[in-house]
Amino acid sequence: MKFYASIFENAEIGTILYYGEAGHEVHGRPKDSVLTVALTIDGQQLMGLNGGPAFSITHSISLYVTCKSEKEIDDLYKALSEGGSVLMELNKYPFSEKYAWVSDKFGASWQLNLTDRTSQKVSPCLMFTGEQHGRAEEALKFYTSIFKGSNVDYLVKYEESEPAAGTVKHAAFSLDGQQFIAMDSPIDHGFGFTPATSFVVDCKTQNEIDEMWEKLQANGGSPSQCGWLTDKFGVSWQVVPTIIERMMTDKDETRRDRVMTAIMKMQKLDIAELERAFNG
Repeated sequence: MKFYASIFENAEIGTILYYGEAGHEVHGRPKDSVLTVALTIDGQQLMGLNGGPAFSITHSISLYVTCKSEKEIDDLYKALSEGGSVLMELNKYPFSEKYAWVSDKFGASWQLNLTDRTSQKVSPCLMFTGEQHGRAEEALKFYTSIFKGSNVDYLVKYEESEPAAGTVKHAAFSLDGQQFIAMDSPIDHGFGFTPATSFVVDCKTQNEIDEMWEKLQANGGSPSQCGWLTDKFGVSWQVVPTIIERMMTDKDETRRDRVMTAIMKMQKLDIAELERAFNG
């Protein structure tokens, strides 16, 4: 997160949470080591989690960055590709005057595009490949039906003369004001969605948690631990109450450990149980 904050304009580190004693038998992380780090880039919040080696980041979810100047895209390309790898060289393409796709030294995947189109600075991009190929349109319709204030901004399909005709070449959709990008890839890249990259759904009430938990799992999803779930497309979500940050940043280590112990026992998070744990 410090590296990203140093190379992006209007970027800053936010709340940092630390592991305690609680749950060590599960997470195995040393006490007082970093659990999560929040980062804001031009108003867009990202979070890094030290979660261990269980899952690997893949290019199925990348971060799509709109760059307003050649200097900006040149500088970001240089910084992000150093120590990483290049999927698509920084160059002119039929769809962009200047574009690149890179994996940085931490394994995170970035698409950089030079454009004067007004849009969100950093947008998650979901690529449906392998067994999920051809499901991008189904997915964006599914997601926009769940979240309030959502809509499909645009959708371009492959033409009849192109491979994968009728599937999504490029689409943008918004969920409660947050822009996402989606595309189908007819190439089987040998990777897919994993929990290494997930989306956090902040909920104010238990009713909201219950609703989002059920809807996101509908028709083939599955629950996991600590508020995590996987939807029917294999995309991972964390459905969490907004009170979590207040509890996990409390000065009382005993309170924090009680809350973490309660979380480790849950699949869907229960606000009342968390409050009882916090209050002892």
